[in-house]
Amino acid sequence: MLRRRATEFLELAKEALRRKNYDISCFLSELAAQLHIKSVLLEEVGDFPRTHSIRTLLAEVSKSLWGAKIREFTQDNRVRLIALEDAYIIARYTPTSYTEEDAEDMINIAEEIISLTSKVQGK
Repeated sequence: MLRRRATEFLELAKEALRRKNYDISCFLSELAAQLHIKSVLLEEVGDFPRTHSIRTLLAEVSKSLWGAKIREFTQDNRVRLIALEDAYIIARYTPTSYTEEDAEDMINIAEEIISLTSKVQGK
């Protein structure tokens, strides 16, 4: 169920981008990545931490699966991951505006997270 919802949120993020709703697109991208990682943890280890932090969730994945590859991805994309995490709160509660480029990048990093964690599972 989480994986299906993650896929749906990513599609909605792309639709929001097409409609120029950049704040919503960024928020939905973060949610898609977060739910996908949680689905991997649930399937592989039976539980996931109750957090919204993408980096914390990726660290949990790295403990069980493909550790070095996940840690390298997290280090290489630290700034982008922080921006994605921030979108979870900022896009909903603050007057900050996101640009088209921001929304595109957040969709891209969400897709990279989903692809990487899917490879970790071999799915």
